[in-house]
Amino acid sequence: MSVAARLVLRPGDDSVLSSLVRSAAGPAGPARRARIVLLAAEGVPNAEIARQVGASRQTVVSWRARYEAGGVPALDDRTRSGRPVEVDEAGLVVATLTAPPEELGVTHWSARLLATQLGVSFATVARVWRKWKLQPWRVETFKFSTDPELDAKVRDIVGLYLNPPDNAVVLCVDEKSQIQALDRTAPVLPIRPGLPERATSDYVRNGTTTLFAALEVATGKITDACFDRHRHTEFLRFLQQVAKAHPRRQLYVVLDNYGTHKHRKVRAWLERNPRIHLHFTPTSGSWLNMVEIFFGIITRQAIRRGTFGSVKDLIAAIETFIDAWNERCEPFVWTKTADEILAKAKPRHRPTTSNTRH
Repeated sequence: MSVAARLVLRPGDDSVLSSLVRSAAGPAGPARRARIVLLAAEGVPNAEIARQVGASRQTVVSWRARYEAGGVPALDDRTRSGRPVEVDEAGLVVATLTAPPEELGVTHWSARLLATQLGVSFATVARVWRKWKLQPWRVETFKFSTDPELDAKVRDIVGLYLNPPDNAVVLCVDEKSQIQALDRTAPVLPIRPGLPERATSDYVRNGTTTLFAALEVATGKITDACFDRHRHTEFLRFLQQVAKAHPRRQLYVVLDNYGTHKHRKVRAWLERNPRIHLHFTPTSGSWLNMVEIFFGIITRQAIRRGTFGSVKDLIAAIETFIDAWNERCEPFVWTKTADEILAKAKPRHRPTTSNTRH
């Protein structure tokens, strides 16, 4: 553009535009537009203005035209025309809670699939899901016990936890079977700032062991043993070990309904040792056994991320963890009453089409 075609400013606009350019607190858009107009008023070609302000030549031409038509006020952002998009939020929530049509072949909605189905944006679906805490991709499992003695067993075990017999020891016993001694195919890379610990996804299996554990409810201490197999023979040996660890005391043992726990040889030994009393959890109710909490802890803290070249190494790691645990442990505190548990453990409406027990 030649000097003769320079933009002519309205009276008084020079100082206003210069103030906008110098303003550090204001938005960047008006400052850049003011600079475009001032450079145009100096006769700078449009292409050069575009280079200096970091915009396209068409943008420079447009803002020049806007100023010529309306002066400094025309440099402000204009309200966009058209009605704002209205989203049927309630309808979107209802659609999310409704199973997808069979012809889609999916079990649950994804945000993009639902957005396409409703003709809205992915961002809209994601925003509504966050607002209403809807997470269709998540699933949790549950199971109601079909044990006819559910009520009695729950009250029995919870009673032991909340009101243990005087001068007696309450123990929670179970087995964590088939713990694998896994060795990574490459050394584990340790944690670094900004990076988690990293391990190879493949591994070598070096055998398994079964951890037998007895949790003393009053103290949280663990009596343990590892065996190659998981039969009534090993269970009986462990019971004898537990009895020896608590001599001359009445023992109340909470455990599940695994067949080895009721073997005839186990029952015969119990008859000869009447100070030991077994209390079985309801069918599908092993969550009542507090030693399961300990199994979750040792899995997370000592087994899942460990590397073991042999079963011997695995057992050594388990024993080291339990020795340290017994030095620092505290009891798990049971808080739910039997009535509170039973209110949730029983289905409100028993299914009429199936009564499977597997």
